[in-house]
Amino acid sequence: MRPDEDEGALSRLRASLVRESTLAGIAREIDLGRHLRLGTGELRSGGFERASILADVIESLIGACFLDAGFDEARALVLRLFDSRLADLPSAESLKDPKTRLQERRQAAGEERPAYAIIEESGAAHERTFTVRCTLPDHDAAVTATAGSRRKAEQGAAAAMLARLDADDA
Repeated sequence: MRPDEDEGALSRLRASLVRESTLAGIAREIDLGRHLRLGTGELRSGGFERASILADVIESLIGACFLDAGFDEARALVLRLFDSRLADLPSAESLKDPKTRLQERRQAAGEERPAYAIIEESGAAHERTFTVRCTLPDHDAAVTATAGSRRKAEQGAAAAMLARLDADDA
């Protein structure tokens, strides 16, 4: 599909396709849930619509097709199931997370890496909130973001910094 992409780009594209939400979406499109035989507990809890179950079933169907009919038939099935998603793949660059994009941008310009610091942590242990500041050592820019995990707060701060840098460049 994209023979000129490097290994990292292809890995990001694959990960965007082979993830629970995508696989469950395919299962919903073909109304797979109504064909599942589930235990009483799963039926009561709506298991036939649970993303993790639907994604697992899609993976199992592809594997069963491979074992039963071979590679060519399994490939044909995958191409049919993923047809619209393969046609609408975003650029591999757009799939990079904001922290990676910010760091790569800085490195390409020969500038220092961004620095992240937790400036506030609050909430009960099971629902912590983190506020992170992102600064650029050689630039007087600082932005903050708050999220339910440190990682998400850092990603939010990086996204805000990218937006600020883009605005400064415009």
